[in-house]
Amino acid sequence: MTISSHLQELYGLPRAYFPDADTQPTAELPEAGSVAWLVMVDAYESDESWESAFARFLDSVDSTEVRSLIVGSWSDAYESGPDEVVEAIVAASDRLPSLRALFVGDMTYEQCEISWINQTAMAPLINALPQLHSFGVRGGQDLDMTGIKHEGLRSLTVETGGLDAGVVRSIAAAELPALEHLDIWLGTSWYGANTVVADLEPFLSGERLPALTSLALRNSEIQDEIAAAMAGAPVVARLETLDLSMGTLGDEGVEALLSGQPLTHLKKLDLHHHYMSKPMEDRLRATLEPAGVVLDLSEGGPLSDRDSRYTAVAE
Repeated sequence: MTISSHLQELYGLPRAYFPDADTQPTAELPEAGSVAWLVMVDAYESDESWESAFARFLDSVDSTEVRSLIVGSWSDAYESGPDEVVEAIVAASDRLPSLRALFVGDMTYEQCEISWINQTAMAPLINALPQLHSFGVRGGQDLDMTGIKHEGLRSLTVETGGLDAGVVRSIAAAELPALEHLDIWLGTSWYGANTVVADLEPFLSGERLPALTSLALRNSEIQDEIAAAMAGAPVVARLETLDLSMGTLGDEGVEALLSGQPLTHLKKLDLHHHYMSKPMEDRLRATLEPAGVVLDLSEGGPLSDRDSRYTAVAE
């Protein structure tokens, strides 16, 4: 699977493209707080910088009412990170008092494949927006999550085709007492993923994330090992949603998961894109559906050895 379309919504608001410089003079813009604004420029040799487009945006809408912002492609994201993008948003933070949701790097594969997106340090951006509730980022190359400290952030999403373990450990060390939802796409070693289960222990214990109720550790080639670790993870007892989807999960991991602590308290268990057998699917349904757990077992792959399995998103 590749990323073939832009986000459709963010923070419950429908996406709206901010028009380019040629289109803007005749464009009718929606109310500033009614949509999730996607600001982007041409991905290849753009005539306008992202910062210039953002400046037009700030001057064209009531920025004090903007609630949701999506950073799309900046020029040549396959070879340069969004340092200037981050600086521009930080500089304008006082003009965005209502901003509650921010996503950096919403690009389709035609603009830049996920594992080719260059990123940068995100703590200066997150920490500069104390009113933020939701933050997401796509692309793991040069991504730095060190030093994040935010009292109000409720949702954190990191989408990659391959995430370095150092970034995982930085996320685990972040100070996020209000975080309710954590979603990490770990990816494949072919694109730099080198996380082991020990790196995930702070998430599994839940001690540093007292408000967490939704945990997604997915798109991983060590999905069986993660599922086995979840079988005894203290955090599971207080989760409402557990997501181990998009990876190489097979019967071995599901067997370990079912042999561990009860999962019948969950509202949802998402295991889509998996490699489990039909009997194992039936066992899951028989165990959890009578308790009202919503199961997503879609996109089952053919039974195969682990070396033949693949994550949903890689390049």
